[in-house]
Amino acid sequence: MASDSDMSHLGAQSFEQMKQQQKVSKDAKINRYVECVTDAVTKQVPKQAGFDKWEVVVFDSEQVNAFALPGGKIGVYTGLLNVAENQDQLATVIGHEIAHVLADHSNERLSQSQLANTGLQITAVALGSSEYAQYRDATMAALGLGLQYGVILPYGRTQESEADVVGLALIAKAGFDPAQSIDLWQNMAKASNGQQPPELLSTHPSHSTRINDLKQTMARLPASSVQKPNCS
Repeated sequence: MASDSDMSHLGAQSFEQMKQQQKVSKDAKINRYVECVTDAVTKQVPKQAGFDKWEVVVFDSEQVNAFALPGGKIGVYTGLLNVAENQDQLATVIGHEIAHVLADHSNERLSQSQLANTGLQITAVALGSSEYAQYRDATMAALGLGLQYGVILPYGRTQESEADVVGLALIAKAGFDPAQSIDLWQNMAKASNGQQPPELLSTHPSHSTRINDLKQTMARLPASSVQKPNCS
């Protein structure tokens, strides 16, 4: 397993590359909305997690996607806003992605990838270098950014369930409605329209399985003691 500092460095390095390669949204209203939701969720991240400050960037793309990286980096694609119809649904996605970071899931995937057997330090892999292209792809896939390189490395069933539980707890504490998570995943299923499912859905558990699990998780959540955010 890589160290926390190595993972944070890799996350920051990858995020900078994403900002250079992807079109960043200049829409002030959308940026304020996404930042408002993200701020409300990240305020509930335990201090001992080691992330004092989170950076969020909105990418102008029809991708129905979002990601969070070690080091406190979050990316949201404008296409997601067509499916996540309100602040609670957007918070569900952001909370879920943050939960993967808090649970160190990308580190787990990295340790299982081909890069782990090379003897290379992950920070030595020049993400933009053709010399390390195969390792770059594996690294980006482990971070959850593999779609940009045509590589999908799904999280395991246990990791997905853990991210759902932790993510729902985060957004509930932040004052968002966790019940909207069910509507979100129903919207995701509709968005697939029988074709290739949205990026987020393509690497996640089946629709019915996830909804059943979400209902069980919500039944155990304590009531929030904070005021509901008003980001819309």
